Amino acid sequence: MLSRKHFIRQSALVAGGLLTAPLWAEARNAASRYRLVVLHTNDTHSRLDPFPMDGSRNQGLGGVDKRAQIIKQIREQEPHVLLLDAGDIFQGTPYFNFYKGEPEIRAMSYMGYDATTIGNHDFDAGMENLATQLRLHARFPMLVCNYDVSGTPLEGNVKPYQVFKRGPLTIGVLGVGIEGKGLIPDQLFGSTVYLDPVAEANKVAYILRKKEHCDLVICLSHLGNRYPTERKVSDEDLAKQSEEIDLIIGGHTHTFLDKPLVYTNKKGRDVMVNQVGFGGIILGRIDFEFSKFSSQKILKTEKIFISSKSVV
Repeated sequence: MLSRKHFIRQSALVAGGLLTAPLWAEARNAASRYRLVVLHTNDTHSRLDPFPMDGSRNQGLGGVDKRAQIIKQIREQEPHVLLLDAGDIFQGTPYFNFYKGEPEIRAMSYMGYDATTIGNHDFDAGMENLATQLRLHARFPMLVCNYDVSGTPLEGNVKPYQVFKRGPLTIGVLGVGIEGKGLIPDQLFGSTVYLDPVAEANKVAYILRKKEHCDLVICLSHLGNRYPTERKVSDEDLAKQSEEIDLIIGGHTHTFLDKPLVYTNKKGRDVMVNQVGFGGIILGRIDFEFSKFSSQKILKTEKIFISSKSVV
């Protein structure tokens, strides 16, 4: 028989184990969770300075200096960050008229953008110019999978996708561009061949998910948000017809979404679509959490207005 003293000692050990087990399990689960912060812009249109203080609705908003400060602060707070753009970097201010995109690309490189896609206005000074700016000044890739640029100046200067590592996470990013016919002058679009963005995006997303083993697949899209009265392929169409895309970061239509839209894809899974207007007024933020014990989930989404009063 156990002595009374030994029984009390054993009981205390068991009780202590019961009390600490949930704490240990919680600590183990916390250690296995990883946060990824996706920051994004679209349709900046050469707006390097804030909008002028002229009484307009956007006065004082935007500007790459303040955007760079906010991005730096977020990177100091979060270890795993991706900074992405959905095209139309060029056209809209005298900076582009005089310098043809060099300061815009330099600014994005300085801010540490990870990738962008190509917008229709990025052709405005010609493919040779765009290729030159990317080759000389970009420290990030321009991604587009549905433009065949073989035999054009852009050959070798754009790619269909890029894979990024953030800690233990593998993230695949691809890009899709809008149809050039009727939108981009023929002499600027040249012999570029436009391919079906949904079909090409699904092909590349499959590669990213199944062959590159990506935890998250992001599409940078310059298709436009929705076209209720026009027969154009939109982000809504892409989301509904997609199979392996988790997030679409959109551009082209300058849509200020109050919050991201969520659609159901062909496999019955959620696809998030977000777009943050134009002119560098807003920096979008989406926080994902990944765990060994569950699939990725959205922790929060946020619109960060870029102004002299912006705080993180």
